[in-house]
Amino acid sequence: MDLEHWRGQIDVLNEKIVELLNARAECALEVGKIKRETGQPMYAPERETAVLNQLKALNKGPLSDEAVQRIFRQIIDEALRLEREHADEET
Repeated sequence: MDLEHWRGQIDVLNEKIVELLNARAECALEVGKIKRETGQPMYAPERETAVLNQLKALNKGPLSDEAVQRIFRQIIDEALRLEREHADEET
């Protein structure tokens, strides 16, 4: 396979990743709504730890566990930011 083939594969995967990230963000907005309705804090460090541990268990490489966790820490941070922004819009 040539360079263009692999770049095409990456483009297809990027599209799927963006779709999945947005689907995850929609779920996070719903979680944020429930948290607000039930008076729970927006940030739950124990949940973040559980998610990161689950990802570590699921990871089969070639990315290291640390790399996966760094990526998902950013995803979690962005989801939390989105939850907070959405909360601010509702008030």
